[in-house]
Amino acid sequence: MNPVRSYKETQIKTATPGKLILMLYDGAIRHLNQALQDMDDAHRRYDCISNCLIKAQDIIAELMISLDFERGGEIARNLFGLYVFMNRRLLDGNIKKDRAPVEEVRTLLSELRSAWAEVADKAGVSVGSGQSRGVNIAG
Repeated sequence: MNPVRSYKETQIKTATPGKLILMLYDGAIRHLNQALQDMDDAHRRYDCISNCLIKAQDIIAELMISLDFERGGEIARNLFGLYVFMNRRLLDGNIKKDRAPVEEVRTLLSELRSAWAEVADKAGVSVGSGQSRGVNIAG
């Protein structure tokens, strides 16, 4: 088995819910950075750009399903709306291969990541119920 893959799997399986959310934000931002880099490439590899943007959308979808609307209330609803907006912007950026919507979403995700890191740090990075039904990122 691949040792790097094993290490990553162990990190995910042993992470607290708060740390998992940070990992999701980091992954989405990493994929957006790669898409933007590929947009700057002289060869403009459209398949690579598209794949990176789709991976970022998948991560945002994971963040959406992790919301706990019962405990999170208005914050969860606002985050859900923001995630829907981000996915639409990434779809638009992917169709047009336009940097502006991708950069916009990257900025939003970076701001949310910073806010979440602060909350998770104050809570000892063990925010949420830890149950397998999802992570409470709005509660």
